[in-house]
Amino acid sequence: MSTKRVLTVQRGIGLVELIMFIVIVSIAVLGILQVLGNSARNSADPMQRKQALAIAESLMEEVRLAHFSYCDGADPAAELPTTVSPANCTIPEGVGPEDGNTRPYDNVNDYVSAFGTPTTYTTDAAGNNFPNGYTATVTINPDAGLGPAGAKLGSDATPANMNVLRITVSVSFPSGEAIVLDGYRTRYAPRSI
Repeated sequence: MSTKRVLTVQRGIGLVELIMFIVIVSIAVLGILQVLGNSARNSADPMQRKQALAIAESLMEEVRLAHFSYCDGADPAAELPTTVSPANCTIPEGVGPEDGNTRPYDNVNDYVSAFGTPTTYTTDAAGNNFPNGYTATVTINPDAGLGPAGAKLGSDATPANMNVLRITVSVSFPSGEAIVLDGYRTRYAPRSI
């Protein structure tokens, strides 16, 4: 008598294996969903960030487009080609807005009351209020670090030597975060180009 062995080949998966697969995949998916949920809950609303960026860019553009010359905008000497220092001005430009000036101001340094001191803005140049929860600050400082090594533009807070201003605009928004932009403005004189 001969005994024959029958080899059986198993095909497919068993019930136990299928249940284990479902459990493992479910745990992995739950972990991924928790991570995504936490990041969505803890991140700032992208629309708030975009709105803050739009406010910061428009305020930076407004400040950078203002004149930066030796004389106040109301001084006729501001337009003369011979105006190459504050000594040539009838009304020298100082820090802070002059009486009667309204936004948009006639000179870059009118946007702050003192160098290094942030000035808060809650409206745009047309007087429209920013959305609730948004505030912007502008800080301006003389900067002597602009230019390539060995050829920096000299600048300090004295009117005759103030050639470069560093402008910092910061906009805070409802989530408690802030968008900060930095820019530079160099003096050109006379004001007419």
